[in-house]
Amino acid sequence: MNLKKYIIDVENFPKEGIVFKDITPLLNDAAAFKYTIDQMADFVKKSGATVVVAPEARGFLFASAVAYASNTRFVLVRKPGKLPRKVLDIAYTLEYGENHQQMHDGDIKPGDKVVIVDDVLATGGTIEAIIKLVEMQGGTVEGISFLADLTNLHEDDLLAEYNVQKILKY
Repeated sequence: MNLKKYIIDVENFPKEGIVFKDITPLLNDAAAFKYTIDQMADFVKKSGATVVVAPEARGFLFASAVAYASNTRFVLVRKPGKLPRKVLDIAYTLEYGENHQQMHDGDIKPGDKVVIVDDVLATGGTIEAIIKLVEMQGGTVEGISFLADLTNLHEDDLLAEYNVQKILKY
């Protein structure tokens, strides 16, 4: 299936100079969404993962369905102030600013096998922060799954030490 026809480029969003990948048409097409979830869930199953981890907000859209389809736990990673219990916090940079990622302390157990799921790989800052959060709690990253890779925003060898699924490349 050609998923690129379900993703629309929006120029200068969320700020000048950024070309935003709008995935809402993909979410709005049952066959395209199912195909995407099936591809990601198959990757999770083959990795032997016990946990799917994803950042807000667009990562959640895929990861909760992937966790359900692969019969794994789902762990949220959020921006500051969104999680009610004790959190672990990592600062990181992204393609248009800086931020923090947080995960509930204890959501990852020592020995957990994790696949991180997100919609887009840009500079890699978000994913690198999540990897640190997983490893801080004794989990191992068995794979990372992206709907789309924006190849011009990072080095070719970014995440080379990991098993990475990139369904689409731009």
